[in-house]
Amino acid sequence: MGPSVSRESAGERVASSRRERANVCYSLSVLDPVDRHRLVYRWDLDKTYLRTEFDTVRDWVRTAFETARDKQTVPGAGALLREIRGTDPFGVYIVSGSPEQLRRVIEAKLRLDGVRWDGLVLKPQLTNILRGRFKSIKEQVAYKLGAMLETRATLPVDTEELMFGDDAEADAFIYCLYADLCAGRVTPALFMQLLESAETYPDAITRLVRLAEHMPRGGRTRRIFIHLDRVSPTDSFTDLGVRVCTFHNYFQPALVLMRHGALDPLAVLRVGGELLHDHGFTPDALVASYGDLVRRGQLGGGVARTLLAYLSSADDSTFGAAVAPLRRFAEQLDADAARNAPEPEDDVIPEIDYLAFFTKDRLRARAQKRRSMGKNPRRED
Repeated sequence: MGPSVSRESAGERVASSRRERANVCYSLSVLDPVDRHRLVYRWDLDKTYLRTEFDTVRDWVRTAFETARDKQTVPGAGALLREIRGTDPFGVYIVSGSPEQLRRVIEAKLRLDGVRWDGLVLKPQLTNILRGRFKSIKEQVAYKLGAMLETRATLPVDTEELMFGDDAEADAFIYCLYADLCAGRVTPALFMQLLESAETYPDAITRLVRLAEHMPRGGRTRRIFIHLDRVSPTDSFTDLGVRVCTFHNYFQPALVLMRHGALDPLAVLRVGGELLHDHGFTPDALVASYGDLVRRGQLGGGVARTLLAYLSSADDSTFGAAVAPLRRFAEQLDADAARNAPEPEDDVIPEIDYLAFFTKDRLRARAQKRRSMGKNPRRED
């Protein structure tokens, strides 16, 4: 059983530990030079990369019978992933809740989009059904954490990661928890509590805790990008700190990646150009997207000035059919106050109350799902 500890002394010890960690604040410099070749990108698929609906049985059936050409990419997602691939990162790993039976179709869709990947994990839904593990069909926390922890064991200790997910489920929670597990900021006891809260099967808890205990500590997660597919309020994830960057369109993460040195101006402008030319975006919408990131402490004016300098010297042929709207974007950005905004300070990673956040985030996801289906978000059937 081990030595007994009074509740008072244990509570004091926890409080003291929290004060110490709060004082440290996990301040991370975003100005550290990034080595693009050792960056690892993690992507969710449904609602992050693909426009997928799975709120009803009809949605599930329709998705199951879609061909690769039927599947629709979220505007700008393919362009950004191609630009990322062009930087020769250490790896691009995709973890999706789609069933393993859709592998051939999903791989064909990614190839149609010109996307190359290093790992693609799909959910073993048929196995879950045959084993009677019906909770695992919709559960994502244990599934995604398991896939990510297994991959992490094969990566260099100093790996830096950038992650993409959405607000339909628990991606922000999962990614932050994974990042803090890698950094050694989550104890095995807390990890077990969180997995129990997520209604994880006992044998899966044992496996995940073992994976986390044997995982190499080091590296860091630079940014966690959350696509607001459900149009959740941007402040839904403020408890997780500035490390989590919510976004409305893929021009926004491209801008933030440029700030971190992961992308060049040409790559960012190509993403913006595709949104302008192929998806009906307007120059003022891209400027507003930039200003939104400035207000939320993700960008200063430096990226804007670099983009303007690049555009001023670039030949029109560089951007093909998107050159005219990109030139208008430059004019409007040059006149916008965001171009002179001060640079954000170093990231401060707060101590996260994961148990409280998980409960709150689950309620948020349920409410947003009901709202997307045209139902009263406050009502529980």
